[in-house]
Amino acid sequence: MSETIANRQVFSLYEVTRSIEDTIAKRYQQSYWIKAEMNKLNLYQHSGHCYPDLVEKRDGKVIAQLRANLWRTDYENINKRFLEVLKEPLKDGIKILFLARINFHSTHGLSLNIMDIDPSFTLGDLEKEKQETIKKLQTEGVFKQNKTQKLARVPQRIAVISVETSKGYEDFLSVLNGNSWNYCFFTFLFPSILQGDKAITEISKQLERIKKVQHHFDAVAIIRGGGGDIGLSSFNHYLLSKAIAEFPLPVLTGIGHTANETVTEMVSYYNAITPTKLAEFLIQKFHNFSVPVKEAERKVGDMSLRLLQDTKATFESTIRLFRTNTRSLVNDHKHRVRQYNLQLQQQSVFRFKNERQVLDSFNELLLRGGGQKLKEEQRSVAQLQTDLNRVSMYHLSTSKQRFSTLERDLETMHPKSVLKRGYSITTLNGRAVASINAVSVGDTLETLVFDGVLISTVKSKNEISDE
Repeated sequence: MSETIANRQVFSLYEVTRSIEDTIAKRYQQSYWIKAEMNKLNLYQHSGHCYPDLVEKRDGKVIAQLRANLWRTDYENINKRFLEVLKEPLKDGIKILFLARINFHSTHGLSLNIMDIDPSFTLGDLEKEKQETIKKLQTEGVFKQNKTQKLARVPQRIAVISVETSKGYEDFLSVLNGNSWNYCFFTFLFPSILQGDKAITEISKQLERIKKVQHHFDAVAIIRGGGGDIGLSSFNHYLLSKAIAEFPLPVLTGIGHTANETVTEMVSYYNAITPTKLAEFLIQKFHNFSVPVKEAERKVGDMSLRLLQDTKATFESTIRLFRTNTRSLVNDHKHRVRQYNLQLQQQSVFRFKNERQVLDSFNELLLRGGGQKLKEEQRSVAQLQTDLNRVSMYHLSTSKQRFSTLERDLETMHPKSVLKRGYSITTLNGRAVASINAVSVGDTLETLVFDGVLISTVKSKNEISDE
């Protein structure tokens, strides 16, 4: 009841709130479907009740705000359906379509008592957000940008963004480091939450950290596992998706879920269904490189062996030919020496005969010409005999010296003698190397020495200056 104070009708606060409560109760007797953004869920764990803050925004500004009540039993039922339909729990920052009654309490004021929430409305809104993110990235021309990054032929250095205790991260490392081919990987963990609204900020922060040391890594792997399909909406967020699309290294995702692809997975360089599949992808990259290398190694070994055998056969054939030619040359020179000796003997005999004839003539002249003439002729004959002996000995000595010289030259020219003195023959592809310009860095050379063949690889070339 009101009272009169100084000629004024005065109501107590309780009377006013009771009047409002009665008026609202009479005016709003049924339940209403209302759409709004749940700015904050305000779940109290000890009681299980929620006290959501509901807002409506226009052009980014709040134009309406009201508190709501969501009792424990209703919350559990609604949250269960959200997990079934959206694969995510009821959480902050989503748009909802809810059934509620309008209440006014003298102490707690005006509020909405939420009885039901339609998860399909929220699902549609999340899908709309996803499509808007895709369209915006496509309009900006960055949607496929990360896919144009060049992944190393053998990606070994991986920056991993994951939760350290994540089962997916554990599986990823187990497969990667436990491969039976002993492929070596270097991984460095950049820990981050991977679900919920905080995931957007933390993943973006870790991407910025990696960007500062990007030269140490070949790729970034975002690993998530063990959480099912819950909390994936953050991977459709525009800012996170753009950060991945524009990242200067290939981003590999192994988020581990069976739902539709998130935008983050769409814009990444490569997306694997699970962390295990992502590890297998990296191992396959090693296979794609190592298998051809091993095959090439086998072929090079076979070709080298065949080349060595062919070169050895060619060398032995050359040695045999050299020996044959040398033997033929020696025999030819011996034959010539014998001919010279025979000619010398024949010429000596012929000269002796001629000289004897001259002597006989001189003898006759001496007999006819007197003693003086005889003496002169005797001196002449003696001189001729001396000259003949000198010439004969000279020719014989010269022939012997020439023969000895030929024998020494032939012995010196023998390949084994040349190689014994420290000389060697270097060949490239079966041809002798006479200049450094005939070889290139990386070529395989064969060097023939006295007792075998050396195989070497050219590491560098140094020209000798003419000065």
